[in-house]
Amino acid sequence: MNEQPDSSVRELADIPAVEVISRAAVMLMSSAAEKLGLADADPETSQSRDLDEARRLITALAGLITASVEYLGPHAGPLREGLQSLQRAFRESSAHPDEPGKGPGEKYTGPVY
Repeated sequence: MNEQPDSSVRELADIPAVEVISRAAVMLMSSAAEKLGLADADPETSQSRDLDEARRLITALAGLITASVEYLGPHAGPLREGLQSLQRAFRESSAHPDEPGKGPGEKYTGPVY
């Protein structure tokens, strides 16, 4: 039985690094937004809301973007803006917001107000 490879599947080795990094960043952003409850009409009552998990995802996203910013080219700006939006949303969602510079990922990005 000789199986034909699926032509719609790309080999990982053929995908440019910037695309892999960007896809990982988008996945982290999406997951963080879900954990902040932003996909629901009322984030406060979202069953997906988990600020501890959101903090971890936002911090991982900040590390990824900060470490790879020089390789992201035109993707860097939108990814940074998305990250800052998530950091602000986290601060607004917190009952006791972190001090500036102490929020998720801010050790990599600097304070977000």
